[in-house]
Amino acid sequence: MTESISRISRFQPAIAPPADVDAHLYVHVVESRVWIHDEQVSPDWGRHFLGVLDGRAYWGVDVPSDLSLDPSDGAALDLFSLFGRTSEDEWLAAGRAVQIVDWARTHRFCGRCGTPTELAHNERAMRCPACGHMAFPRLAPAMITLVTRGEPGPDQEALLARGVQFRMPMFSCLAGFVEPGETLEGAVIREVREEVGVVVDRVRYLGSQPWPFPHSLMLGFRAEWTSGDIVCDPTEIAEANWYRKDDLPPIPPGISIARKLIDHWLAE
Repeated sequence: MTESISRISRFQPAIAPPADVDAHLYVHVVESRVWIHDEQVSPDWGRHFLGVLDGRAYWGVDVPSDLSLDPSDGAALDLFSLFGRTSEDEWLAAGRAVQIVDWARTHRFCGRCGTPTELAHNERAMRCPACGHMAFPRLAPAMITLVTRGEPGPDQEALLARGVQFRMPMFSCLAGFVEPGETLEGAVIREVREEVGVVVDRVRYLGSQPWPFPHSLMLGFRAEWTSGDIVCDPTEIAEANWYRKDDLPPIPPGISIARKLIDHWLAE
């Protein structure tokens, strides 16, 4: 069995703080940026309990967007910039804060009848007091896969692509969202065919990563090429090619599961 590339976080998600925890940390969410402080700057701002890490209770604080001044005084960072400046567990907690705060912001009214919602007791949900409709935090499952061609060894190649929306010139694994009524393996086969025109099989799961951009769960796979030449979908892929281990293009940084998939292949 292939070893999982996932890492189990020490952060423990929860809905309410345990009674024996007296140390707190507040992740202030300024739009989609974060600013971490050991005190909640304003008691008037809404907050959501996130969980516990290393004996400290973490809270997500909803900083109003209509403030005349940035309360962080420019110290708030987006999650990409925060990565590497804190531990991976703390980064995951900050990502959870952004997702929970954004969910509460966008579910203030019932999607069924329009009534203002309220936080449900004992579970993470926004409840409509009029019709009882429950809105839970959104989570969009997305697959990401490294496609290889050839027998394992120095001559084996991996298919890496440069997306049209990439923030920097780099090549990564193929990814896409899972559609309703679709298996994860089916999503891998479909997305690879749609994005680069090749057919794959022997799809196998390797691990997952919460991806708060804005509310995805990335599910990592390996797949093997069976037929077809690369034909890029120009709306999704700017360029795609086959690469050997000793001749890789610029690849993603360590923040992403894409890099973990590539590193796992390189270490084989």
